[in-house]
Amino acid sequence: MFCFHRLHIELMEKSNPQVCAASRAAAEPISIGARQAWSLMQAETSAKLIDTRSTMEHVMIGHPQGAIHIPWQDDPDWVDNPRFTENIKSLISNGEDKTDGGHSPPILLICRCGERSLEAGKRLMADGLENIYNVESGFEGPLDDKRRRRSVSGWRFDGLPWQQF
Repeated sequence: MFCFHRLHIELMEKSNPQVCAASRAAAEPISIGARQAWSLMQAETSAKLIDTRSTMEHVMIGHPQGAIHIPWQDDPDWVDNPRFTENIKSLISNGEDKTDGGHSPPILLICRCGERSLEAGKRLMADGLENIYNVESGFEGPLDDKRRRRSVSGWRFDGLPWQQF
């Protein structure tokens, strides 16, 4: 799978490494919908879907089938996971998950509505990872006009496979 963002970073590194580091720190993951994420996972078997929600959400609300749980924030402190990037790097280095000439497999991040996973993705990109995607509607989607979730968009709204413990 070809990634335009990776090509952009590679070209910048050749011309100006200092600018590249600043660009990487400001970069954002590629936003995709839940159905696009599912299609990408079916087409690219090395893709990893990471559920960045808290442990309680992952267990009690449910999660996409096949998702790997690595919380971005968790109770009791609700601070950013200082080992998040390390956990992701460990996940993609276990086994032969390098694809496309040695580049990382697609990493798809999902949370409740796409906000925390976006922040987690920014961290991964600032730390030098590539092929990072954010499921913009998340697992439950945004609030509707009655302040309810799962009625506008999201993994569950789209009828994609999920499970609950």
